[in-house]
Amino acid sequence: MTSDPLDLQGIDYIEFYVANARQAAHFYRTALGLQPVAYAGLETGVRDRAAWVLQRRNIRFVLSAPLRPDPNDPIAAHVARHGDGVRDIALRVENAAAAYNEALRRGGRSIQPPTPLTDEHGTIVKASIAAYGDTIHSFIQRDGYEGVFMPGFRPVDTPLPTPDTGLAAIDHIVGNVELGHMNDWVGYYRDILGFKQLIHFDDQDISTEYSALMSKVMQNGTGRIKFPINEPADGRRKSQIEEYLDYYGGPGVQHIALATGDILASVDVLRAAGIPFLRVPQSYYDELPARVGAIAEDVRELAKRGVLVDRDEEGYLLQIFSQPLQDRPTLFVEIIQRKGSRGFGKGNFKALFEAIEREQARRGNL
Repeated sequence: MTSDPLDLQGIDYIEFYVANARQAAHFYRTALGLQPVAYAGLETGVRDRAAWVLQRRNIRFVLSAPLRPDPNDPIAAHVARHGDGVRDIALRVENAAAAYNEALRRGGRSIQPPTPLTDEHGTIVKASIAAYGDTIHSFIQRDGYEGVFMPGFRPVDTPLPTPDTGLAAIDHIVGNVELGHMNDWVGYYRDILGFKQLIHFDDQDISTEYSALMSKVMQNGTGRIKFPINEPADGRRKSQIEEYLDYYGGPGVQHIALATGDILASVDVLRAAGIPFLRVPQSYYDELPARVGAIAEDVRELAKRGVLVDRDEEGYLLQIFSQPLQDRPTLFVEIIQRKGSRGFGKGNFKALFEAIEREQARRGNL
């Protein structure tokens, strides 16, 4: 792997701005199996928000909600415009000030200068820059901080029952941007954060009878952080990207891919917990052996669950996509198991997007 000019070590957390953090935490605990580990709010001296931190292995979500009916509150304004959605894809670094200064030197726009946050457990340094839409990237420097998450949070001492979903890590995070702006954000990640382009999918790769989109996958120098960026392409009807942009109110995070070591077991638990998944027709599975060759899994078991398969020169992957996780047709999750493949399921695009279009048609948005 190549070096990383900002010394990005990985994704520290994903912060969502939501209308009700307690209820959102209940959903992500009972549906995705994330365990609440920390809380901040009035009881911990935080006056403007309530926030819950949930973790499962290398996945960490922060759910933050406003406490006062103030239209000028940044969380309340974000929720009013976007609904529940991702505000911050926070990146772990060795030196937050150095990463921030280098990003600004390269043309990044400041959101928060390096700020030390200290309590009896140590110090965290946090700095933030702008990304697409209202999304930001924070640089998080932990320096051996020994608290549960960061200053202002207290531990959730009583473990709550959570389903064993098998989810282990964040594989990639996908952003949707407006028509004609994908290359602008490709340039942003290349020039400011030092990412490289991994893959490019054009409207010939990702198209159906009705709609199309284009996508480029950016990754950092170590390959640990992957951000596909989508934009709509011309089509006969409204694409899934256009629907997202309409209902989210602009660019933002479309979906989060979560890795598992056993996708069949994960899907069974997730579906039983209430996660709704997209379905593809049986004809997809009838053609699967000829398209991907021999795999370890029983195709009948994949078909029963709606799991998709794709192969590249390095191996194969299995993946499945949820329907939106909130009332607006915006954010959803992907569950992915990699068996050598480093791809993103190019061979599944047509079947997947036809399934999404069927859901769009049900909503009256195709």
